[in-house]
Amino acid sequence: MQVVLILHNILRWGVVFFGVWTVLNALTGLIGKRNYSSADNVSNLLFMIFCDIQLLVGLILFFTNSWFDKVKSGMGAVMKNSYDRFFTVEHAGMMILAWILVHIGRASVKKAPTSSAKHKKMLIFFGLGLLIILISIPWPFRQEVARPLLRWYN
Repeated sequence: MQVVLILHNILRWGVVFFGVWTVLNALTGLIGKRNYSSADNVSNLLFMIFCDIQLLVGLILFFTNSWFDKVKSGMGAVMKNSYDRFFTVEHAGMMILAWILVHIGRASVKKAPTSSAKHKKMLIFFGLGLLIILISIPWPFRQEVARPLLRWYN
């Protein structure tokens, strides 16, 4: 399981990188009134792909570690413990919500008729998705749920 946890940590940086790239592309596209380009398409496609892989790895961790067992044994105890609540409810739920926004965003951008509309949809959906992701990451400064920036073998 340690390898999967390390992979989940490393993939986080890909999600953050491609999310920031996508949001910056949307901003520069809107502000500069530039046409939707292949770079815009590639950035949001890679953001979606990294979110997909990250979700898969996260679900593997959720169901093979003790998190799912804690949920099965009773949500009352999970909700009373802020550490358990963060990883079983808050982190998992918010990341799934972000994943949904990224997928809706990708489909909306593909269907948008103009470059301006594509950049607006990129900014809204991918921006909200990235914001939720950044809020839901257990950063080292988050006292109760802190995780290292780079996780290696202990």
